[in-house]
Amino acid sequence: MALMDSAERLFLERGVAATSVNDITAAARVAKGTFYVYFASRDALLSALQERFITAFCDRMRLAMDRHRPGNWSARLRTWFETALDGLLDQVMLHDMLFHDVRPGNREIMKENPVITQLTGLLREGAEAGAWQAADPHALAIMMFHAMHGLADDAVARGTADRRRRMVNTLTDTFAGAIKLSAGRSRQGD
Repeated sequence: MALMDSAERLFLERGVAATSVNDITAAARVAKGTFYVYFASRDALLSALQERFITAFCDRMRLAMDRHRPGNWSARLRTWFETALDGLLDQVMLHDMLFHDVRPGNREIMKENPVITQLTGLLREGAEAGAWQAADPHALAIMMFHAMHGLADDAVARGTADRRRRMVNTLTDTFAGAIKLSAGRSRQGD
């Protein structure tokens, strides 16, 4: 949608506070009234941009995990971390603008986070298949999400985002140990 694309570009270039609805509609080449047909406010547009980011993020992870056989749990777990890190680090400016700059400290988005829901499903399915143990898949997914996010933030701050393989190995090894990935399941090929 032209309004969302224009807003995203302008927010990244100028900042959210410095971008008005008039700026967005001018960049999208639509009348100001058109904006309000789709969005009740600039905050509603920001929420739509967040939702678009999260949906694309989850779709990328699902597609990447689906490249592996359904029973190859270790590859699916590793791929989740790999794809999540790539998705975050490749779009760090957009991510930060949407989730940190706009509403810093807002925890509302974490209540029904689709990324955590997706990871919870992976953990639950693997446990049901006997690939690992996960007594509380949702709590474990929250920890895994924040560990991944924390390593990505640290890599950006230190300028080491190019060391993704090391981060993926650390996350995979740490959480494979935590969930007691079954040895027979961890070596299956695609």
